Amino acid sequence: MFFLNSPYNRRERERNAKCIIDMKGPTTIITDPSDNDEKKFAFDYSYWSHDGSKEQADGYYGPDPSHPNGKKFCDQKRVFEDIGVGILKNAWEGYNTTLFAYGQTGSGKSWSIVGYGINKGVVPMFCEQIFKGIDEKKKAGEKTEFEIMFSMLEIYNEQVRDLLDSKPPKRGGLKVRQHPKKGFYADGLQITPVSSYSEIEDKMEEGTTNRTVASTNMNATSSRAHTIVGMTFIQKFINAAGEETTKSALINLVDLAGSERADSTGATGDRLKEGAAINQSLSCLGNVISALADRSNGKNTRVPFRDSCLTKLLKNALGGNSKTIMIAAVSPADINYDESLSTLRYADRAKQIKTTASVNEDPTEKLIRELQEENEKLKAMLGGNVKMEVMKDDDEDLSDEELAKLKQEMEEEYKSRLETNAKEMEEMHKTFEERLAEAHKHGGGQHLAEILEKKKKMPYLSNLNMDPQLSGHIVLFIEKPEVTIGNSKGSCDIMLKGPSIVENHAIIREDKGAFSIEPSEANVRLMRNGKLVTNKTELKYNDRLIFGTTQYFVFINPKDKSAKDAPTVNFEMAQEEIAKKSGFDVTSENKTRDEALLKEDIVELMPAVEECNSISEELDKKMKFELMVVSAEARGELKGRTEVMVRVVNLETKHEWIWPREKFMNRKFLMQEMYQNFLEGEEWDLPKERDPFSEDYEAEFHIGSVKIWLQSLAYHIEIKEQLDITDFKGQEVGLLNVELIPCDKKGKEYTEKDDVFVNSPDELKGKDVNFVVKILSARGLPSQFTDIYLKYLVYHEDKYTCSNPIKNTINPDWNHKRVVNFTKADDELLKYLSESAIMVQIWGKQKPPKTKKSINTKQAILSDALRKGQTSAANTNTKVFDSDKVKYMMKVAMLEKRQQQMQNKIDALNRMLELADQHSKKKISTQLIKNIYHAPTHDQAEKCLKLVEKEKDVGNDEDDTEFEAAVLGKDQPDRKRGKSGNSSRSSSSMSSRSGRNSKSSSFCVVL
Repeated sequence: MFFLNSPYNRRERERNAKCIIDMKGPTTIITDPSDNDEKKFAFDYSYWSHDGSKEQADGYYGPDPSHPNGKKFCDQKRVFEDIGVGILKNAWEGYNTTLFAYGQTGSGKSWSIVGYGINKGVVPMFCEQIFKGIDEKKKAGEKTEFEIMFSMLEIYNEQVRDLLDSKPPKRGGLKVRQHPKKGFYADGLQITPVSSYSEIEDKMEEGTTNRTVASTNMNATSSRAHTIVGMTFIQKFINAAGEETTKSALINLVDLAGSERADSTGATGDRLKEGAAINQSLSCLGNVISALADRSNGKNTRVPFRDSCLTKLLKNALGGNSKTIMIAAVSPADINYDESLSTLRYADRAKQIKTTASVNEDPTEKLIRELQEENEKLKAMLGGNVKMEVMKDDDEDLSDEELAKLKQEMEEEYKSRLETNAKEMEEMHKTFEERLAEAHKHGGGQHLAEILEKKKKMPYLSNLNMDPQLSGHIVLFIEKPEVTIGNSKGSCDIMLKGPSIVENHAIIREDKGAFSIEPSEANVRLMRNGKLVTNKTELKYNDRLIFGTTQYFVFINPKDKSAKDAPTVNFEMAQEEIAKKSGFDVTSENKTRDEALLKEDIVELMPAVEECNSISEELDKKMKFELMVVSAEARGELKGRTEVMVRVVNLETKHEWIWPREKFMNRKFLMQEMYQNFLEGEEWDLPKERDPFSEDYEAEFHIGSVKIWLQSLAYHIEIKEQLDITDFKGQEVGLLNVELIPCDKKGKEYTEKDDVFVNSPDELKGKDVNFVVKILSARGLPSQFTDIYLKYLVYHEDKYTCSNPIKNTINPDWNHKRVVNFTKADDELLKYLSESAIMVQIWGKQKPPKTKKSINTKQAILSDALRKGQTSAANTNTKVFDSDKVKYMMKVAMLEKRQQQMQNKIDALNRMLELADQHSKKKISTQLIKNIYHAPTHDQAEKCLKLVEKEKDVGNDEDDTEFEAAVLGKDQPDRKRGKSGNSSRSSSSMSSRSGRNSKSSSFCVVL
């Protein structure tokens, strides 16, 4: 098990990421950025490649002695010494070897496995060394024959595709079959002989190009696909017994799909959730690794190899005859903590697996004899002379249903094995040179070196793909003054496939070295640098072009003088400029983590939404998709980051639904599959329950939300408000009448007479806090909804409180009432009351359509686009509704009520002073002042004020004079004047004395 971390990529640099990975010897340490908690994982090797390197004169990156981490930095040579040399040794000795590459996309998997330029990775160095070893042995006079065979396949959406076959893949892909000795294999996979590393390079480029074409046609996310590159190294020699012996080693390079965050909550409850098999392989691989780890630790666990194509094909690598290595790559950035921790745990589980490898060495005649015997047995089974038995592994406990399914497949399986065995025997009788000559004869196409040379002289279009590894592999040369572009139905010079590509799509013209592009027809989808092209437009170096919705290219003219200083263009840049011109804020400066994630989601989903609209147009599915930026509050949540969602509109009935990102992406893969069947002339339309475009009218719909701030309750002040209900887009869709009233434990509401008002929430600490939630009604809701109800959570609750649904009205009266009780309020509860809120969500069902207006999907979407703009966006991430407005409104209302209560107290005290003057009272007891100050109502205050004239003066005049001298600074001669002092002085004396002595009723206040 080997672990490595990588330098920051562009995305991480723009977000000022902090490093959370450290490596000490073989131990990798990850720090949780939220609480600095460290977790340690031990592997065979932990490689540091984040920093500490220096580019040498020849472009090679080696350790930088002047950098603090220079000694830690691990270059490509060291990785090969630790990993590649062992793989090479295994190959020569006849052991099967599998090298897994796992990790988040962009974390450095490709750097270590393949490398770039002079910084070659494990695979190219292995290939160079094995051919170098063959040459050395031949020069030394060895009689051994050496053969190397190459294959390349991809697993996407549970379908296996031969990447060396440029023809469109068969429906369902290659069949994965099982051989009694060799295990699972892909039936029909091309295994091509190669004689040098340059031929392997050409084959890998050919496979990557074929992969890119398929990915581009359907905008398929390659980070969800697994690639397996296989090399079979065969040595034929005469053994000590004089027999011709074959020693073989199969070396598999497995590039697993990216381990990105895969939150599936958005697809929860989607009836078609299980229909998309995009993530099945990776999740099944996790289950297999977990089961194998348990088995290695002594548990008797069934290993579910048969659950996916990937795990079938990797059965030998994981639990059979193979020496297996996993390279797991992590990002060191804090923003990728969850993904990096997941990768570490995945690898930590995998390292516990134990495999048992054996040398693959047998006499050639024995191999041929075994094939002949197996063929005879298969023929007998197919002829009915021998009972057909299901082949299963000793470690598998298959159910009756699985056994029955396997038996049904046996006849087809046996026929395929007969053909495979016959072909294999035929190949064994040919020399390697004969097979190599045949491969060269049928190979065709240009070599990589020829294409690179042509790119230096001739203008061309180079593809852009969301996976950087697939960008630049499709090169379309502009070889004539006028080049036409369209789909395969026409006779254009350049043929493209994909949604919204029409028969005659665009024309690129050259005139005296200047290039231009224009649409061939009106209303075609053609964009240049994020802007719709409607007429002849000049083409410049690095211009980004989009044909339809999935074909992204960059225009390159090597003769352009600006080529030297031009920046490198990638898929993300092309998407960002479209999003920016559509009104979205996709700048990278001064972005928080959540804002940066939002930007990524916008850039990812925009092309997907456009593609689904194009598929809907071509299949006339009457559905339109729009991108939405939705805050946590708009979703009815108190906290959380702003997310991208998709608004789905039925163009005929005007019904709409809001899909989370995960549900939309799940449906998108099914739409792509439906469209692919349409292109291939297969049966593509599906019944309503399986149609990814179909949605249930009875599905509950989130109409809107209201945030009720609780600050008033922290002062025991009631809340009675009519608040705006806002929908996903931040638009007001109605009003909600709510009341929150302090009460006792049984729900009896407090009034002003109960005098429960507190000056500070701290006064409630340790006391019971009770209040009544009343949600009386809503007014003016949209008319298309029925069965309208509300739901909400209070404090730490995880189960919603719901009202009864009200049918067929825009003004539902729920008269909902609930008593909320808290015993012994603590600081956390008081903070909740002072700073947080209750989020009330309003839900309902859309009324079923009465009549459908027949429309054409393409015309409807086009007219809407002309009205709204060129892209499908329901809103942008520019703030529309001020979510703090309600908070401030409720805070002002609470402050007004507090102010009114304080003003009532001040008025009562001023009235007391006036009465004291009228009745010549020099002193009033603090008990009476307290009663007046705390009187809950005006009437009760008046009753207390009537007691002022009955107050008896306490003390004598001499005491009064001394007090006045001390407090007011008066001289003794002023005694008489002091006795008849004005009311303002009396008020001041009372206030000062009252403030100082109000804690004890035994004191009196001098007026």
